Amino acid sequence: MNKLINPKSLAAPVGFSYAVRSEGGRTVWLGGHVSFDEGGFIVHVGDMIGQFRQTLANMQVTMREAGGAMTDIVKMTIFTTDKRSYKTSLKELGGIYREYFGKYFPAMTLVEVKSLFEDEALLEIEAIAVLPA
Repeated sequence: MNKLINPKSLAAPVGFSYAVRSEGGRTVWLGGHVSFDEGGFIVHVGDMIGQFRQTLANMQVTMREAGGAMTDIVKMTIFTTDKRSYKTSLKELGGIYREYFGKYFPAMTLVEVKSLFEDEALLEIEAIAVLPA
């Protein structure tokens, strides 16, 4: 059976898991992460940079709970409701990215969407990780 990854320091998931690790395997699938605080509320409303930082922090908590690190992520998909804001913030976003990944760059895709499940979320990130043997 696969192992559900739901860190206690993140908001309790309702109807989803933050990640799933294959049983006996090395693959971790991270579901869409947003800028939730510990109470399950979106923080940094209207602030792409703040939401990006909080989302990566939440992903890092999930990866640690799964037994891995951010640099074990091999594929990341970033969904944003505002591609223009994302692109104009690339310098700041890049600095935050390097805080979590250093010089490591997994395969990435950026997708602009009309909306996300959490109305105040400007971005949501899902990922696939492969843990070291």
